[in-house]
Amino acid sequence: MIHGMHRRNIRGDILGGVTAAIVALPLALAFGVSSGAGPIAGLYGAIVVGLFASLFGGTPSQISGPTGPMTVVMLAIFTDYISRDPVHGLATAFTVVMLGGLLQVLFGLLRLGKYITLMPFPVISGFMSGIGVIIIILQLAPFMGLPPVAGVLPSLLAVPDMIREANPPALLLGALALAIVLSTPVRINRILPAPLTALIAVTLLSITLFDSDAVPRIGAIPTGFPTLVLPSFEPDLLQHMFGSALLLATLGSIDSLLTSLVADSLTRTEHDSDRELIGQGIGNTLAGLVGGLPGAGATMRTVINIHSGGRTPLSGIVHALVLLAIVAGAAFLTEPIPHAVLAGILIKVGIDIIDWRFLKRAHKTPPIVMLLMYGVLILTVFVDLITAVAAGVFVANMITVKRLTDLQTRSIQTLTGLETDLPLTEEERSIMRACKGQILLFRPVGPMSFGAAKGIAHSLNRVESYRCLVLDLSAVPLLDLSATLALEDVIREAKEQRKTVMVTGAAPEIDRLLGKLGIYAMVENGISYNSRLDALQQAQQIATSIGEV
Repeated sequence: MIHGMHRRNIRGDILGGVTAAIVALPLALAFGVSSGAGPIAGLYGAIVVGLFASLFGGTPSQISGPTGPMTVVMLAIFTDYISRDPVHGLATAFTVVMLGGLLQVLFGLLRLGKYITLMPFPVISGFMSGIGVIIIILQLAPFMGLPPVAGVLPSLLAVPDMIREANPPALLLGALALAIVLSTPVRINRILPAPLTALIAVTLLSITLFDSDAVPRIGAIPTGFPTLVLPSFEPDLLQHMFGSALLLATLGSIDSLLTSLVADSLTRTEHDSDRELIGQGIGNTLAGLVGGLPGAGATMRTVINIHSGGRTPLSGIVHALVLLAIVAGAAFLTEPIPHAVLAGILIKVGIDIIDWRFLKRAHKTPPIVMLLMYGVLILTVFVDLITAVAAGVFVANMITVKRLTDLQTRSIQTLTGLETDLPLTEEERSIMRACKGQILLFRPVGPMSFGAAKGIAHSLNRVESYRCLVLDLSAVPLLDLSATLALEDVIREAKEQRKTVMVTGAAPEIDRLLGKLGIYAMVENGISYNSRLDALQQAQQIATSIGEV
């Protein structure tokens, strides 16, 4: 039986799948046109990704297909490879889709699902908002009845010309479609999806009011089964192709798993991240093979499916089969749809993708967080997604490392027994006080990573007049290699000054690491003492024996 499928919910799954397909139809057409591959590519992508992600994925109620973020990336990929090679560029671009799908399968097999959504929220917010802005900007020309302009900056620079040359009938139709999708109440939207209402109503109005050539329309699209696209590899472009595929795979994985989390919250279930990546990867690989757009888990379609009763993969399968039936027998109905109507629908998609919830509160967040989010947004819009995400993740990680380093450094305790308040047992306290500063107890608290290495040395360098150094690691659950080597430097320096060093409380994993690195060979008795009291008693004996107490 398919993962998550239950017979008792067949009616709800069929209703959910049909409803999701109705919502998916105008979006698939719009994404196909927007990507530059044509409306049929959007439909093929919705069918293939939707079907196979449901069959093999790990989120039972999820509906998959072309999405705004994936379409933005594919537009750049199509434009790039076709400009390089007008003859084989399209096949090369679809090969990138296949490679991206295979990488997603690999992510799933390597069980990377739980790590992919760990990207910092300001970075996700920034690039998702950036994608929303890109969609809106790229739809300005079709919205005004003009040929699409490739690229964000050229589109913005062409706005004055667009306004002068706008096609009034197309602009009117686009504005009506946008008004419908923006103003339809949620209550009605659940019964009759706004994108479908806009598509049907405004298309019928365009047929009634205007001649067929008065506004740009979709025109005839292929019907029946697609022609297979054989993989095309250009030796000079292999590295570039892999980079594009990695971007597609990463973005598709993030998009899908974030939608899986939404589905979990609505259905009170828990998805299988790794299985979901494998299902999405299979769907995208096959979508590239038939000339379809790549896809991901689609949040709006998934939510509508769940609200309509869909709970198992059957709903996603029904959604794909309904779209297949439309392509097989009713594709002619899409021919008169104006491009401006699809542009109006996509502008609403772009508006929805923008993270308004965060943007409204960005000024209340720490300045560095606000700058990070806006920086990623600007890089996404005006440079590219890879640069934006890479720079955002790097900066976010540096901020996190700095904060953790500060916390770890502040948590380090260096005690000599002369302090008024010692966080020790009464017996340990009496030993420390009796030795009058000749025992230095070094006690880090919490995980010690490479960021704390400098803090370790600095904390110990502040105290010089002691005879015995006791390294108490009982409150350290994790000690990475950099922090371990910093401890080794401290021990070596203490030994050079003829001071005795003891270790106590090392957790089993840390104990093994210290042994493997030969650090125990440098300390008293070559072992980690079982308890802090044992180490302090031994330190007291040593300090007493050399006549310093």
